[in-house]
Amino acid sequence: MHLTKFGHACVRVEKDGRRLVIDPGGLTEPGALEGAEAVLVTHEHFDHFSEEVLRQAAESDPALKIWTNTSVAGRLDGLGARVTRVGEGAAFTAAGFEVRVHGTWHALIHPDIPRVGNIGFLLDGVLFHPGDALTVPDATVETLLLPVHGPWSTTGQLIDYVRAVAPRRCYAVHDGALNETGTAMVGGLLARGGAPYERLDAGASVEIG
Repeated sequence: MHLTKFGHACVRVEKDGRRLVIDPGGLTEPGALEGAEAVLVTHEHFDHFSEEVLRQAAESDPALKIWTNTSVAGRLDGLGARVTRVGEGAAFTAAGFEVRVHGTWHALIHPDIPRVGNIGFLLDGVLFHPGDALTVPDATVETLLLPVHGPWSTTGQLIDYVRAVAPRRCYAVHDGALNETGTAMVGGLLARGGAPYERLDAGASVEIG
């Protein structure tokens, strides 16, 4: 399995010449959807979901299929059966990957700010992208995509989250709002807390699985 980061929260995963993309949003680097057969979207926030980008991709490739939650699917009307609504506990195959859905809600930012739905995706029982939530799957996770910076978590919560999931390795996502100082600070604190992670630059790839 080949993992490539395309800025902030978006990754492309490849296996046996087939490509799947998770969370192509408004902060995603160009080219993320090139050659993709399937797209998974965790939730509706702009940094994870761009309706314009997905509609353009679907127009360019009539075979492209999308799996997401009810809210995002409702904004992709007109694409018909190419969009599949999924929720907690769902299992399906996308671009040759066995996918299981974990989670229901976006992490709480503040009681006065309404929560939106958020689902995480576990691919081939190896790679887990939680979206904007600290969901602990009821499964072994080899590689965790860790949302290292958001308005809804603290460094302490992230340390506890990594300990709870207990992955073999972590790669950073949701770090697009961090400058070099913030990246170094968060990375150092998580390492001290026993939750080290690696950071991939935009366009950088790594073999996993």
